[in-house]
Amino acid sequence: MATAFNNEQNEVFFEHKTGVRKVILNRPKQLNSLTYRMFCQILRQLQDFEQDPGTRILILKGNGRAFCAGGDVKSVLNFTTSGHWSFGASFFRKQLNLDYKIGTYKKPVVSIINGIVMGGGAGLSMNSTFRIVTENTVFAMPEAAIGLFPDCGASHFLSRLPGFFGEFLGLTGTRLDGTEMVTCGLATHFVSSKDLASMEEALDSLAASGLVNVSNISETINKYVQEVRLKSNSVYNRLEVINKCFSKETVEEILSSLEKLAAESEEKWTIDAIKSMKSVSPTSLKIFLRMIREGRMQNLKQCLVHEFRASCHIFRRTMNNDFYEGGRTMLIEKGRSKPQWMPSKLELVSDEMVEKYFNEVDDDDDWEPLQLPARSSPAYFALSKL
Repeated sequence: MATAFNNEQNEVFFEHKTGVRKVILNRPKQLNSLTYRMFCQILRQLQDFEQDPGTRILILKGNGRAFCAGGDVKSVLNFTTSGHWSFGASFFRKQLNLDYKIGTYKKPVVSIINGIVMGGGAGLSMNSTFRIVTENTVFAMPEAAIGLFPDCGASHFLSRLPGFFGEFLGLTGTRLDGTEMVTCGLATHFVSSKDLASMEEALDSLAASGLVNVSNISETINKYVQEVRLKSNSVYNRLEVINKCFSKETVEEILSSLEKLAAESEEKWTIDAIKSMKSVSPTSLKIFLRMIREGRMQNLKQCLVHEFRASCHIFRRTMNNDFYEGGRTMLIEKGRSKPQWMPSKLELVSDEMVEKYFNEVDDDDDWEPLQLPARSSPAYFALSKL
């Protein structure tokens, strides 16, 4: 039986079947971008599902051509511009609580990513137990283009990728297809979109049988898996070179090594990476590089706490206006003008400036640190976690 919250837009549906609970994002025209209300609704239902012994598998998916393109940043901009910066903090607090809930869920979580997945959508799916992609999947973390940084646990799941591929993805906003996601470890399975319905039915049957564990869920999905082969021009084929460039200590050194590489061989991925890094917020790049480097030594909870703190400084305009400038030009004006970043160059963003984003916010009335409960997934979940 399918059920939905009584709201005029039906932004999210919840489907109940024997042993299975499904969360279906339902804002297809907005690429299933997540609103504050959706966070609240999903969190409430996930709490109930987790405590329900009849729930054996949780499935996340989206209607339309996207799984989820991220959080509804436009609403954050509107509310924080016309109201108070703390709305952005409240929005982000709720989002990170949801990401943490999924990342530590006591039941197996299957994300079916048949389409676009970016930003907050990656926070939902990359923190789940199984991450199924298709030929329609497009992944990216382009937050630096609007004056933010890859968040929603990105400092955790990107830092677990081979070599320095996570730095590459976060600093350049490069898009990956489903094949590349499986190969690098962001996804666990590749299934053709035409087989998704049959795969879901098989999972429904497995859940109804009551004999559910991570191993037989994987076996069930594997019956529909297609073998993947990277395209010859896939950027992942250049991992050795990417590692040499993106292992550098600073963003300036990374960019310099890319420029030297481009001078020797004009490969498209190198040119695209340079162009992207020179167009986005310099401050955002430096925040993310430090965030992912520290994230390698942190668990999911620690990563989320640090991401929340840095984001609150961004919403509060502690150092600059880049988020509001980037949001205005990219989301409101749709790229008709170029954002004016402050500072405008990497070399003008000092270590002292970046350090402030990692300190607590000095605003006793409107800010408190992100408080996440002590939770941990069953040990055997680690087999399919990043």
